[in-house]
Amino acid sequence: MLKKLKNINYFEILDDSENKIYYGCNQVWYKGLWQRKAGCGPTTASNIVSYINQKNQGMKSENFLYNSLILMEILWKHVTPTLMGVNSTKLFMDGMDSYAKYMDLNLKINFIDIPKNKLLRPNFSEVLNLIANSLENDLPLAFLNLCNGDEQCLDKWHWVTVISMEYEEDKSKVVIEILDEGIIKKIDLLLWFNTTTLGGGFVSVDFRDL
Repeated sequence: MLKKLKNINYFEILDDSENKIYYGCNQVWYKGLWQRKAGCGPTTASNIVSYINQKNQGMKSENFLYNSLILMEILWKHVTPTLMGVNSTKLFMDGMDSYAKYMDLNLKINFIDIPKNKLLRPNFSEVLNLIANSLENDLPLAFLNLCNGDEQCLDKWHWVTVISMEYEEDKSKVVIEILDEGIIKKIDLLLWFNTTTLGGGFVSVDFRDL
């Protein structure tokens, strides 16, 4: 079964200096050294805000690199990393709430945490349901990975943007597509869930004008 966003091309960002297309923002585009090191949270927030803005407009915007850099700086002021980065779903959600108030937007949030303690973790089906429901509503998700476990295509202590999920009915295999470093990557979500030692979480946001 496949769940995916309706308009992946909304994430396309043109770098006209290199005539190159990126998919989503890249934290290395930030100007400051600390921003480039710790900016995965606001970068993911920028991807989500950009997508929802275009979705609400009902059309693709002309996404040039310059425009994306402006949006990233705006989101940095709200989803601002601490000394430990944006290392919890709460910090991310607080930042999105700050942005929504700044923009006079009505914000809706759904989230699920994956605690470090495996005994406290939600059932894997709950995680799948949150992701599936968000994608069905054409909303990308923010995914916090504090430890990648055996999944080698993820960086630890890192936020990425979920854009699709494909899974078997018996949930024996679950693959998600994410945006990271300006490209689309595939992640074995079940492998991550079963082997991560620090957990993480998922956040789905939506907003409209008040």
